[in-house]
Amino acid sequence: MDQGDPSPLRHFVVAKRTINAVFDLLLEYVKEGSEFVEATWRSPDLEQVAVEEQCLEVQSCAKKLAVIREVLARRHMKVSFFGRTSNGKSTVINAMLRDRVLPSGIGHTTNCFLRVEGTDGDEAYLTIEGSEDRKSIKTVNQLAHALHMEDMLDSGCLVKVFWPKSKCALLRDDLVLMDSPGTDVTSEVDTWIDNFCLDADVFVLVGNAESTLMNTEKLFFHKVSERISKPNIFILHNRWDASVSEPEYIDEVRKQHTDRCVNFLSEELRVVSPEEAPGRIFFVSAKEVLSSRMHRAQGMPETGGALAEGFNERLSEFQRFERTFEEFISQSAVKTKFEQHTVRASQIIEAVKAVMDSINITSAERKIYSLEEREEQRDRLEFVRGQLNRLTENIKEGIKALTEEVAAKVARAIAEQISCLPSLVDEFSTDFNPTPNTLTAYKAKLIVHVEDRMNSSLGYRCSKGIIGSVQSSQTNMIESIRPLLPPVVQEQLHIHLPSRKFDLNYDLSLAALCTDFQGNIEFKFSLGWTALVSRFIGPSGAKQALTGMEQRLGLQTASSSSPLSLQTERENNPGNELVFSMATGLVSLTSRASMTVLVIGGVVWRSVGWRLIALSVSLYGLLYLYEKLTWTNASRERVLKQQFVEHATQRLKAIVPMTSKGCSQQVYQELTETFARLCQRVDVSEVELEGQIRHLSSRIQRLEKVQQRSKALRNRATDLESKLDAFSVQYLQGHGGR
Repeated sequence: MDQGDPSPLRHFVVAKRTINAVFDLLLEYVKEGSEFVEATWRSPDLEQVAVEEQCLEVQSCAKKLAVIREVLARRHMKVSFFGRTSNGKSTVINAMLRDRVLPSGIGHTTNCFLRVEGTDGDEAYLTIEGSEDRKSIKTVNQLAHALHMEDMLDSGCLVKVFWPKSKCALLRDDLVLMDSPGTDVTSEVDTWIDNFCLDADVFVLVGNAESTLMNTEKLFFHKVSERISKPNIFILHNRWDASVSEPEYIDEVRKQHTDRCVNFLSEELRVVSPEEAPGRIFFVSAKEVLSSRMHRAQGMPETGGALAEGFNERLSEFQRFERTFEEFISQSAVKTKFEQHTVRASQIIEAVKAVMDSINITSAERKIYSLEEREEQRDRLEFVRGQLNRLTENIKEGIKALTEEVAAKVARAIAEQISCLPSLVDEFSTDFNPTPNTLTAYKAKLIVHVEDRMNSSLGYRCSKGIIGSVQSSQTNMIESIRPLLPPVVQEQLHIHLPSRKFDLNYDLSLAALCTDFQGNIEFKFSLGWTALVSRFIGPSGAKQALTGMEQRLGLQTASSSSPLSLQTERENNPGNELVFSMATGLVSLTSRASMTVLVIGGVVWRSVGWRLIALSVSLYGLLYLYEKLTWTNASRERVLKQQFVEHATQRLKAIVPMTSKGCSQQVYQELTETFARLCQRVDVSEVELEGQIRHLSSRIQRLEKVQQRSKALRNRATDLESKLDAFSVQYLQGHGGR
């Protein structure tokens, strides 16, 4: 085939470039998808939207794609030449390369595997398996020629020959040619197949037209057929120029070779049908073709030199082999090299799409759930706020009513205790001594006794009922607040009850009230002047009247001015009119004392006589003496208690409003503190609800982003899938679209 003709091998090159571009996009996409899935999985706000298995699956896809991409970058079309020793395998390759690249000649020449591939440089070189050192191309004869025993490599070794692409059109299109030692010089056939044949796209069996297919050749390809499903095999009958010496048998020999080869390919190996087999069999002379092409490269005629008759037919046959080989290997290599990876890429895309679909669906479900939950939380927050406002008003009214009730109840109870004060004082019993020191101690003990008994009685009468009302009110508060709290808090609401037992403190402070109580236990005659006045107008009125009388008796002014002074005092104290009347009479009586005594004495003397007067005076004196003698400590104690009762009654009546208000204030403080603590817990719940709402809003936004991102990645997967489908249609289906 003319070197300037367009090569069918370009089909593979274009396909490789196309599939690599698709895989570049696919690898970038899967890496991006892997990062997205991992970020979604690790996000604490997006629990269960993506799971670890999905993350690992996409990461595995990325790793697989990276390996496939690396393999595709190294992919090339590979042709392996096999045959018996001296059948001309190396010569055939040299003829295809249009230069004497590989060692060839009479006898066993190729001792190891030679791999020929193109290089972009202008210098040819070679490397030995296991080393990157570049050696001169001239050393190939020393390394691979069987006649050079000193430097000869083992038959299982590989020498890579890099030939400039500028010198050979075949090598420009990712074609690799593999030369091998003769199949009849080694027993390591299985090792050869494993190391050098499994990735071959085409096998070329180079036979000798002067003989027939040998069992060693057949055995090798039987083993290949066992390891590779339907290998692509071409059979070249080399040295066909020898048929010129026997022209009368040329057709029979050709038919004989063809029949045996067709039977081998279709019946024994079953790699092609009997109809397709003849198209895989060629009769050539590689040595003639190589010589002709080297002459042409040197500017000499192609048919120059010692060429046998019928060369042009053999050259055309070789060119037909090359053309058929190139078309076939290009189509076959595209399918064998890329189809499996294309299918695998489609599977990877499907797997990633499934992950993205799952994340999309899950995020959508989570979003709907979060929206519903946020709406519920908002309704809950609105309910809590509205209900708390209503409860606050109701509970305030309840607290106000209860405190008023407590104040009234305590006031009544204290009033009852005041009325029972005489009996409480009479109950007090201790040693009484009228000396000043002991009298002070007696008063202190009396006050403590009375205060203790009053507090005890008030506690019995009021505390139990009031505390019950307080506890009932607290329970009502808790039960009213309970629905406004989260379920977990409702179960633990008992911790919000008062930690101490509530008890009323009446705080009568009787000692402070009676600090000015002195008591007067001096003897006073019951029929004395002071006693009589006190009996008629009361102790306080008598005191004022007698004091005023003494003041009037001590004045030196005229008696006419005295009534005016008393009248002034009467006007200043209108509530004590009787006191002032008595005082006025006493003043008038005093002013006329002498005359009155005389008049009364005369009248009495004339009326009853001196005996009755003497008797009255005697009785009066005896009564005085009796009272004086009976004025004992017990009498003094009794008088002191009466005086204390009068004094304490007056003082206690004055503090009834303040004490009842203090008790109601205690109840108010207890209830308001309880309600404040409950409201504080409701406030905490409101803050928590607001935080949950903000968290849900943030989560909804993130879920929307995840949903959008997964959908976008899913759409990109569809685009990549379309590119793979387009590649399959163009290069893999219908023989590569050709």
